[in-house]
Amino acid sequence: MSEQHPLLALAGVTKRFGEPLSPMQRGLNLLGANHQAQHVHAVDRVSLSVDKKEVVALVGESGCGKSTLARMAVGLIQPDAGTRSWLGQNMDTMSSQQQHATRLSIQMIFQDPYASLNPRMRAIDSVTQAPLHHGLISAGEQSEFAHALFAKVGLAPELLDRYPHQLSGGQRSRLGIARALAVNPQFLVCDEAVAALDVSIQAQVLNLFMQLRADLDLTYLFISHDLGVVRHLADRVVIMYLGRVVEEGRSSEIFSRANHPYTQALLAEMPTLRLERKTYHPVSGEMPSPMHPPQGCHFHPRCPHATPQCAQVAPVLREIAPGHRSACHLNDTP
Repeated sequence: MSEQHPLLALAGVTKRFGEPLSPMQRGLNLLGANHQAQHVHAVDRVSLSVDKKEVVALVGESGCGKSTLARMAVGLIQPDAGTRSWLGQNMDTMSSQQQHATRLSIQMIFQDPYASLNPRMRAIDSVTQAPLHHGLISAGEQSEFAHALFAKVGLAPELLDRYPHQLSGGQRSRLGIARALAVNPQFLVCDEAVAALDVSIQAQVLNLFMQLRADLDLTYLFISHDLGVVRHLADRVVIMYLGRVVEEGRSSEIFSRANHPYTQALLAEMPTLRLERKTYHPVSGEMPSPMHPPQGCHFHPRCPHATPQCAQVAPVLREIAPGHRSACHLNDTP
């Protein structure tokens, strides 16, 4: 495959969750009722690409579809529409051998490391189970492999025989990272990987991510609701709102010249260490229900610059500067 292709590309992926009508509801509809199946519009026609060795941060409020998009990127959830490509090749048309290799190349680090770890499995078994199963190591190499992996993520060797409940939050987070690295991935999807940690531990784990990137040539899709966390971590930032990408660009561009009103509102909410008085202006209103998203621009009910056009026509995500795209009707004005 050509190196010109992104490592991972999602094209127009869409995902809805819902349940069909029950037999009783279908029967009542035959008698004149109007029961309709309820669907959550989790992700709506999102396109995203990540180049090799790049760190892309996916940012947005809770409920915007970040985690769903992350799980589709890994392959834990299949999209209802759209395609996933690895180095330019559609994953759905790959041979079974290629799909297996690709699944090993893309690994996920979950938000809650305690919930994602087997409480009955020792740390050494958590990090060696997958490479043993896939034939990457032999049973005789298990101990040496685990010691080397623990050293790589900053865990003491005496923790190998401990269970998840015997580890601190930071240690469990590092164990989750070690487990993801155990199958030699190229691409890591980190879903709020530091959100549950204390600030001081967050900084240590973020530094670990960057060190591993340099040592292992890793590529990251880093999911977060906190712009402050990703500011010095990401090469590129993608902002999501209610299932859609509203802005994306280089990290320096987003933080210095944010274009979309939602991105500007998120930046205004970031805490600062500056001494001057700062008036706090939260984003007005609440995020609409993903079961009934508003027509047009999803952000228009909360946008201070909304026009009648915003309530009727969904803006197109288009380039407003080199490498900087935004979906806002304000950019249509000359």
